[in-house]
Amino acid sequence: MISLYQKTWKEINNEVASNVQKLRKRKKISQKELAERSGVSLGSIKRFEQTGEISLQSLTKIAIALRAEDELESLFTSANFESIEEILNGQS
Repeated sequence: MISLYQKTWKEINNEVASNVQKLRKRKKISQKELAERSGVSLGSIKRFEQTGEISLQSLTKIAIALRAEDELESLFTSANFESIEEILNGQS
């Protein structure tokens, strides 16, 4: 089924932040400990979990600290083709 609703960038960012927070809590890692492990400031981690705003570099550091870098590396690797033109462009 095709969805007519497309998430906004803000909704996607908040969903990613929520998923990171859930993973952090599941691993019983405090925000402070995650900051120490990742090298990302505690303030940035708090802001990310509250607003979804973070730099790609900091998100990568957090993913590595949570041992979830494979998920980050796999972004966009399985994007479906939307047209024949995309298939042809992908061959070059």
